Amino acid sequence: MKVTKRDGRSEELIMEKIVVSIVKSGAPVEVAREIAKKVEGRIQEGMSTREIMRMVFEELRVKNPEWETNWVTYDKAVKKREE
Repeated sequence: MKVTKRDGRSEELIMEKIVVSIVKSGAPVEVAREIAKKVEGRIQEGMSTREIMRMVFEELRVKNPEWETNWVTYDKAVKKREE
C-alpha cells in the first residue's frame, strides 16, 4: 500500500517505521506493535503520513499521554517539525 509523504512523494507503507517511532516515544515494543496493528487497519491507499501520525497520536494518548508528548518533542527537536 502506498502513502503520501509530507513533500508529496508516494512511498510504500512500512509499518516497522511506525513501530520504531512509537518505541522511541517510550512505549514497550509489544505496545508499539499493538498500536501499529490497530492503526494499520484504518490506513487507506494514498493516505498522508500526517493523517497516519494523527491516528498514532490518538492511540498513544489513550495508552499513555506522555508517549505522545515525547513523540512531539522529538519531532520538534530532531526533525524540526511543528506538527
